[in-house]
Amino acid sequence: MEFLSPGGPGPRAAPFQAPQGDLSILAGSANPLLARQIAQRLGVVLTPGQAHVFSEGNVFVRIKENVRGKDVYVIQGCHYPVNDNFMELLFWIDAARRASAQNVTAVIPFFSYAQGDKKDEPRVSIRARVCADAIEAAGADRVLTMDLHSPQIQGFFRVPVDHLYGRNVLCEHFKSLGVRDLVVCSPDVGFAKGAASYANLLGVPVVIGNKQRVDHSETVEVLEVIGDVANKNIFLVDDLTITGRSLVEMAKTLKKRGAKDIYAAVSHGVLSEGATARIADSEIKQMFITDTIESKFEPLPPKIEVVSVASLFAAAIRSIHDRTSISMLFPEPKRSSH
Repeated sequence: MEFLSPGGPGPRAAPFQAPQGDLSILAGSANPLLARQIAQRLGVVLTPGQAHVFSEGNVFVRIKENVRGKDVYVIQGCHYPVNDNFMELLFWIDAARRASAQNVTAVIPFFSYAQGDKKDEPRVSIRARVCADAIEAAGADRVLTMDLHSPQIQGFFRVPVDHLYGRNVLCEHFKSLGVRDLVVCSPDVGFAKGAASYANLLGVPVVIGNKQRVDHSETVEVLEVIGDVANKNIFLVDDLTITGRSLVEMAKTLKKRGAKDIYAAVSHGVLSEGATARIADSEIKQMFITDTIESKFEPLPPKIEVVSVASLFAAAIRSIHDRTSISMLFPEPKRSSH
């Protein structure tokens, strides 16, 4: 290997790459169970830390062991309470940076502000961009997240973003049910491409719903279903659900169109107050969510099952740490040659 001589022109200097630091998994208060499972799958012990909220709401964090020269992965989702969790994420990143960590990766299982990805009304903030700037300013070298509401949000960051998809895990779990005569359905045009990816993994057709929201009240109206669902079992998929209304209303419409059993799956089950009861009383036979969000407003009914993505996050962290390709975690199914 040749390096540039300080005495004058010579061979081009080889790029310097710092050696890997020890792997450090730091759990914020938003995802302690998921962080513990990720650490177990990686064969490491969680780095001890302390997070405390004072009586007036001030958030305090402290890393309780030396992380100098280590590659630190801060696991902290931005779900309810969204602002507290987001501020805590920033403080963990800053604490690791000031403790001389070699690299700091923000592992955000669910990034709630990803829903604020555009200026679609006058005089509104593009919240996802503001949050991206804040994460970079705090000192993150990289971001690892799952199923952003809009994939283009990756472009809001100047640091690398590794974007995971929950559909592979959810599809593998759903395949074990052995459901036949299946059609994948997106509740709206916005998730049509995502639904097509689900359908491709399952090897089945896809249909698309058409809905509208008239205001910020989180109510929806299903206008039409594009595609044939008569006498078919339906796998209704989306990236997230907050109130459950889109899925419930779509399931109701699908039943009117002659569908048989209706299953549902979302990567992020936000499930605000009243959502679980709404889904429990709906036409949905069974629903699957991942464990990216741990705090729930209400207990989950028997028809909602949690599928863990800890192994997927662990594999992604291992790939980042070992400098290997994360895209290898998402092999595409073989397509027919005709």
